[in-house]
Amino acid sequence: MDRDRVKGNWKQFKGRAREKWGELTDDELDRVNGQREQFEGLLQERYGKAKDDVRKDVDKWLDTL
Repeated sequence: MDRDRVKGNWKQFKGRAREKWGELTDDELDRVNGQREQFEGLLQERYGKAKDDVRKDVDKWLDTL
């Protein structure tokens, strides 16, 4: 899935992101607004994972959408 599609449909993806990463708030996801780098940074902060691990998790998640 390409970045433009995620950014353009962020409102739809936001709900799915909350299902996958339940600790994220709507306000945090609104601030990210479909920007992958910001989303990955948010996941790193919230879950304490390494950058590469977060990137792999997001890639896997995007492949399932």
